[in-house]
Amino acid sequence: MGIGGAGMSALAEILMARGFRVSGSDIRNSKSISTLHRAGARITLQQDSRAVKALRKDAPLPPLVVISSAIQEDNPELAAIRRAGDMEVIHRSDLLADLLVSQPRSVLVAGSHGKTTTSTILSTILMEVGLDPTVVIGGVVPWLGSNGRHGGGDVAVAEADESDGTLVKFRPRIGIITNLELDHIDHYTDLSHLLHTMAEFGRNCQILLTNGDCPVLSRHLPGTRQWSLDGTRSAHYHFSDIRCLGSGSEAVVHAGAECLGPVFCPLAGAHNLANLAAALAAALELGIPFSALQNPCKTIRAPGRRFEFHSVVDGRLLVDDYAHHPSEVSATLAMARAMVGNDKSSLPLTPRRLVVAFQPHRHSRTRNFLQEFARVLTAADEVLLLPVYSAGEKPIAGVSHTSLSRAIAAIGGTVHCFDDLEHLAQEFYSYTRPGDLVLAMGAGSINRLPGLVHSAVPMAA
Repeated sequence: MGIGGAGMSALAEILMARGFRVSGSDIRNSKSISTLHRAGARITLQQDSRAVKALRKDAPLPPLVVISSAIQEDNPELAAIRRAGDMEVIHRSDLLADLLVSQPRSVLVAGSHGKTTTSTILSTILMEVGLDPTVVIGGVVPWLGSNGRHGGGDVAVAEADESDGTLVKFRPRIGIITNLELDHIDHYTDLSHLLHTMAEFGRNCQILLTNGDCPVLSRHLPGTRQWSLDGTRSAHYHFSDIRCLGSGSEAVVHAGAECLGPVFCPLAGAHNLANLAAALAAALELGIPFSALQNPCKTIRAPGRRFEFHSVVDGRLLVDDYAHHPSEVSATLAMARAMVGNDKSSLPLTPRRLVVAFQPHRHSRTRNFLQEFARVLTAADEVLLLPVYSAGEKPIAGVSHTSLSRAIAAIGGTVHCFDDLEHLAQEFYSYTRPGDLVLAMGAGSINRLPGLVHSAVPMAA
């Protein structure tokens, strides 16, 4: 259930490619659901007893039911399935673990930030060198046009989501931890709890690659080998001669004492260069020669909703981004700020100002990181703030977009509050100007904003 979610839709796509009949439900339509429907999946847009009847229709045997962590026990459809008593219910992580058993060279990407981009980079590289990987990722991989793929080889790339602790079920050949800091406080009581879970994941990996530039990992979980953008560190895989450009980054790659050669990453930002370093480390550990990786690196494109350019409307550049944690917001805004006034960026116009339309994600995250969000958001020239996207959480007294607005204003930021997406779209031209780079940022429904903004300039007769 919740089949339109990123991880669930990828699994559904792979199952259908392997010959299984797939049906499911979700509470709203999406591109993923449309894609699955065209591929032959039977999907209902409600989650109640009627959805269970649709699930059982024409099924000779009771179907296996797969749920994600987003599905609560009081979900009407799940409750009806439990009452029926003849259908096995498993978590999506159990299904993924079973699927990966047949892929002896699996790579699982974990960490607080950069999982989807690192997985996308690695999948792209592996496709380019002809390894034909199976892929299960949380965002759309441009090379594939999807977030899931049934490959013919023995290699798999998947995200290992730490948000609910289920990544400890996986037994990959290679594990990657991109970085680590406390998040998902609805599951983790503190950083020690998170570290305990990640250490268990690490013990289940034959090879564990970790980020040597992350202080938490360097101190507590160094893994088998590390990568680093700081050539002075002792990391086995390290970069030197780094140049961050508006259109990407370039560096020289080293493995131990050996200089492997130069590499170019067409994704801007130091955080994306770190994602590339992680993917390259995994590819090298899989035995791919560095010389075979250099050209594929040039073909990399960001996954969906990772600084994804949408359109130019009346001189405003509209970009969608998934960042929803202060560290992610900070990295994305730093990358965007480097494009302001830079005529060599990858954008079709040179931006003159940076405006962020931000939708906080989860009341608990907003409460715990309110001051951090306020601080990093002041990197924008203006902040257009939407109400908190609850993601199923109950409201918390005193936590709202207005409390975040006050915190931003208190440290000198320019901020404006809106009632909802439609309100912001209606007032869009009152708070933006030609030459603005407008970032629609957040993990909720903010990605709808670029599609809601229409030109205010009348069409010529």
